[in-house]
Amino acid sequence: MMASFGHRTRGHPRTRGRTWSRSGPDRATLGVVGAVCAVAGFFVLGIVLGPVAIVCGWLAMGRSRTGPRPVPALVALVLGAIDTLLAVVFLAGASTSGHGMF
Repeated sequence: MMASFGHRTRGHPRTRGRTWSRSGPDRATLGVVGAVCAVAGFFVLGIVLGPVAIVCGWLAMGRSRTGPRPVPALVALVLGAIDTLLAVVFLAGASTSGHGMF
């Protein structure tokens, strides 16, 4: 028997995969990406990579308030905040009249 356009032969051909799961490798990947951005932010573009690391860490932590936190997500969140703070201090010091921050 041939299936026509009006008849369904499969239940849900486009089911949600791993990328839309609540607690799969998606969150672990976000945590690692955030940690890499945070470490790279210490060397280049801290004002950009710091907030990116904060957002990735926040999303990787998820919505649960209880239970263990993923370590890369926490590292990304903390180092991203330090990156952003140092970049803002450095930019504020460089923008004052004088010879820079030091």
